[in-house]
Formats: sequence, C-alpha cells, structure tokens
Amino acid sequence: MAAFKNNRGTWTAKFYYTDWTGKRKQKKKEGFVTKKEALQFENDFLNKCKSTVNITFRNLVENYMEDCKVHLKPTTMENKKFLIQTKLMPYFSDLPICDIDISMVRKWQNELLSHENGYSQTYLKTVHNQLSAIFNYAVKYYRLPSNPAATCGSMGKKKADTMQFWTQEDFNTFISYLEDQTLYYVIFHLFFYSGIREGELLALTLDDFDFEKNTVKITKNYVKIGNEEIIQSPKTPKSKRVITLPQEIMDMVKNYSAKLYGYSPSERLFFVNKHAILRKLNNISKLSGVKKIRIHDLRHSHASLLIELGFPPLLISERLGHENVETTLNIYSHLYPNKHEEVAKALSQLMQMKK
Repeated sequence: MAAFKNNRGTWTAKFYYTDWTGKRKQKKKEGFVTKKEALQFENDFLNKCKSTVNITFRNLVENYMEDCKVHLKPTTMENKKFLIQTKLMPYFSDLPICDIDISMVRKWQNELLSHENGYSQTYLKTVHNQLSAIFNYAVKYYRLPSNPAATCGSMGKKKADTMQFWTQEDFNTFISYLEDQTLYYVIFHLFFYSGIREGELLALTLDDFDFEKNTVKITKNYVKIGNEEIIQSPKTPKSKRVITLPQEIMDMVKNYSAKLYGYSPSERLFFVNKHAILRKLNNISKLSGVKKIRIHDLRHSHASLLIELGFPPLLISERLGHENVETTLNIYSHLYPNKHEEVAKALSQLMQMKK
C-alpha cells in the first residue's frame, strides 16, 4: 500500500492493480486530508477490482449500482439508492459477501418485520427482492456460490390484501370542497376520470389535448430529482397512449388554461409538484370526511369505476397504459367476484329461452 504527502499538504494514493482483463495498471488519486483516507481509498479500490467473494457488500453495491444506471431511469435509480442505503446498508455494509449467510438474512428479515413503523407487506416484498437482486449479481459476476436471500425465502406479499379507492360518491364529496380552487379542481378530476399516473399528469402541456376529439395524449413523464426537473419517457412503452375524456373535463382544462397569464401551449400545464398535490389531497380528505388514500389510489379508483360500469379488462388495460391485460387482471381481479352471479343468471336466461 502506498500513500505519500505532497507539497500542497494533502495526501496522495498511488498503487498498481490488475484490471478485469488481467492487465497491470497504475492508479493515482490526490487530495486526501489524511494518510488514513488515502489508504482507505486504495483498499476500497482494490477490493472492488477483485471478482471474488471477499468483496464487501458496500463495494459490491457500488459496482452493482454502476451497472444498473446504464439500464435504468434516473427516478428508478434514486428509489433504488434510497432503499439500499436505508434498509440494507445498516445491516450488511462492511461484511464480505461470503460471510453473509442464511441466518444473517433471516435476522435482517425479522428486524424489518417487527419494526415499529409496521412496513406494509408489499414494501417488505420490494425490499427483499432488492437484496436478492444484489446477491444474484454477485452469483453471476463474483463467483458467489449461491444467493442466501433466495435460499432463506422471501418476505411480504406481491399484492396488498386490500386496495384503497374512492367510489363515485366519495369523489363527489371530496371535489365539492375544491370548487373555488380551479387548479386542483381540474387536477383531481383528471386523476379520477382518466386513470393517469401522477408523473404523466405533471408532464402534460396544452398541446397534448385535442379539443375536437376530446382526447389527451400521454407521451412523457415528469420527475424531480433534487433541484433538477426532468421530462422523460413514460413508465413502459404501452404507457404511451391516447385517452378519451368526457366533454366536461375537456371544458375544465380549456377554461383553466385560458386564465393562465403568458402561458405557452408547449409548457407544462400544471405548475405544482407532487408534494403540493399530496398535501391538498390529505387536507381536503380530512376536511370532507372521506377516507384517506394515496394519489396513486385515484388511479385504482378510476379502474374500479370502469369495472363497476361493466367495461372489459382489455379496454381498461389500454386506458391505464398497462403492458398487457394480465397486469390489469392481476391487480383488479378481486373487484370482479360479483360478476360471477351475473354470468350465471345470463346463462340461465339462455337456457330458459330454449324451453
């Protein structure tokens, strides 16, 4: 290990290493305040270069994230980073991955399951899947014999036991408290009657609306990472879609946009962020007495409304921008049980007609 103090009073790390092709190379990095920091950098760097199971979990994750960012959207990367830093690193950070066994994973699971915040079953499933994905990466690229998270078994559930949504009556009660707040009056009408995702709504421009055909075109998604606002492609290819809207909604949008001073039709139409929308949703829910739901639950509310009105799953799938109809059925199949009696009655009527 080599670290020396330069004429500027800071420390430099300089050493040789073997890269993944087997070539011997030199690495040099300056500007460390202490010798300890310079030597720690060298140790971490060499650790990451070793395609062995002796690599620490922390160094493995750094390489894993570097690999992921080529394939994932910035928002997905931010969510992944937050989950790893808060739910995985406190337990596994400095451990060599070869030392992380099934019993450690089980203990980690038990701590999350008994956490005072009471994480949801779907969130626990997401967290465990992330740990398993990291170990799968280690199995493939670092010769880890097996995935201890997969061997240990999963926790949580893929789908929640119950789904929160508003009925038409709930929405009417809620929206009556926003009649004098045009911006939010239009936003929540769009959520409930289109099933649009939050990021999709915040990316809308007036140019996306066709007032002759009564449609809105979904082609982009708005996100904010730190102070940077990003307009990116929607969640999946099928998320790009055209949604037909009631004439009343189109009139709301047109009247709202006409009151915007100095507005260009190519600019974002709704100059708010998701935190402001969530605050408004929570405040008005409390004020109106309707049950508290998430913004995304308004999308579920739209789907449940269409199911109640008798529309087929394929149409609902296309309207919501799901990749396939199976996704729609997996999410909303529990809303269909009452339809079985209707099928039986219809078949019975056909049989009666033959007599």
